[in-house]
Amino acid sequence: MKRSRKYQEYRQKVDRQRKYPIDEAIKLLKEGSYVKFDESVELAVRLGVNPKHADQMVRGTVALPHGTGKTVRVAVFAAGDKAAEAKEAGADLVGAEDLAEQVKNGVIDFDVAVATPDMMRVLGPLGKILGPRGLMPNPKTGTVTMDVAKAVNELKAGRIEFRVDKQANVAVSVGKLSFEENKLIDNVYAFLGAIMRAKPASTKGAYLLGASICSTMSPGLKLDHTQLLADMKK
Repeated sequence: MKRSRKYQEYRQKVDRQRKYPIDEAIKLLKEGSYVKFDESVELAVRLGVNPKHADQMVRGTVALPHGTGKTVRVAVFAAGDKAAEAKEAGADLVGAEDLAEQVKNGVIDFDVAVATPDMMRVLGPLGKILGPRGLMPNPKTGTVTMDVAKAVNELKAGRIEFRVDKQANVAVSVGKLSFEENKLIDNVYAFLGAIMRAKPASTKGAYLLGASICSTMSPGLKLDHTQLLADMKK
């Protein structure tokens, strides 16, 4: 893939072998930005787990203290009072069988789905559609709940889901490059804290093996993950 001249110039400023302190890495991302739009900041961690084993699956949710800077469209599968509650909380789409029918027809105009437990009978047939997209509500991530208002409010405010992939990596957006440095750092530590709390009991040896950060158009910067862990214990 051919890269632009500005990208190549940016990459030359990055020491690919060095593990940067988080504050220095964010400063470099900000100083090196060469595009006119507000880039997302992505954090990736490599874990010492084997995702092929069910007891080493790492997944969960975390409320980033400063949000992601993205507009999140939330769909709620609910009926009656709970549907009204979801609408009042600001859900973008609310419905039951009618909303399920839209999904069956390929209309998936939302970023995350929430459902009341009784709606899982409606959602069951949609598993093959929503599952591969990471949109299937799940009790473990708080998206199957009777408190739909709380779920909608948290998702709108910046609660994100994370899940380890087949290569034992977890990647999430921790904000926008326009965020103040301290806010990005707060979000990074909030996410890492959730990752550490999600550590499977069956994991042996080192758990957090590495971390890197990048913006939408930047090369990745390796982070000093041992320092990150040390700072979290302070």
